[in-house]
Amino acid sequence: MSLGSLRFIGYSLAVAVAISATSANAQRGGGGFRGFRYAEEPNAPYDGRYTFVRLRYEMGLSQNMDMGFRRGGGMPPWAHDFPRGERNFTRILDELTTVRPRTEESVVLAVNDPELFKYPVSYMSEPGFWRPSDGELAGFRTYLLKGGFVIFDDFRASDWYNLEEQMRRALPELRFLKIDGTHPIFDAFYRVPNPESLTSYGEYAPTFWAIFEDNDPRKRMIALANRDNDLSEYWEFSGTGMDPIDLTNESFKLGINYIVYALSR
Repeated sequence: MSLGSLRFIGYSLAVAVAISATSANAQRGGGGFRGFRYAEEPNAPYDGRYTFVRLRYEMGLSQNMDMGFRRGGGMPPWAHDFPRGERNFTRILDELTTVRPRTEESVVLAVNDPELFKYPVSYMSEPGFWRPSDGELAGFRTYLLKGGFVIFDDFRASDWYNLEEQMRRALPELRFLKIDGTHPIFDAFYRVPNPESLTSYGEYAPTFWAIFEDNDPRKRMIALANRDNDLSEYWEFSGTGMDPIDLTNESFKLGINYIVYALSR
């Protein structure tokens, strides 16, 4: 499918599903439009279809706790862009691929919830505020080593160092490796040769980092980090006029590549 076709479909579908912005103080960064609040929803019952799984976490006693809530306009960091980010994304995924995901429901789980093992792909927002216990990490380690794949998104600057630390605790034998547009994940469905061209945080240049089995890029990818980037905010506000259509399309293309790659490897 051509980029022109994607632009048309992505824009028209996003306009149909997005809620109009009501805040007069709209701005980019972390939480998007201030004034939006998330509401707890029941998890979708498991039926074997691809379902967007968002990871919930406790922040612990952190000096950055207040910052996490302020970035999200009062939402906890793990819930930034929830649920409209995943709703808009899964509708695009359904429209353009044969994955056939749930589009009206999603799942929120703790990193050590046994239910997580039913879902091969999970997503975490703002991992800079993630402060897991040893028990939580033990469960998450088992999930990842048994075939799970996690996407880290919506974080910037020094948030990276906390993510590195927590993943070292979970997987001390593995480490993040920097990847670029030559990696197959950027050609899983759409060819995206320059993924770094999609920016979210102005002065922060995005990079992409992955964890592989045995620290070998030829083997299974376990985790992917969109460092200094925020794909889900593009998804959340698609169709509102907040961002250029071309940038929103690139965010959808990256997300689609991630899911297709994870489900086909």
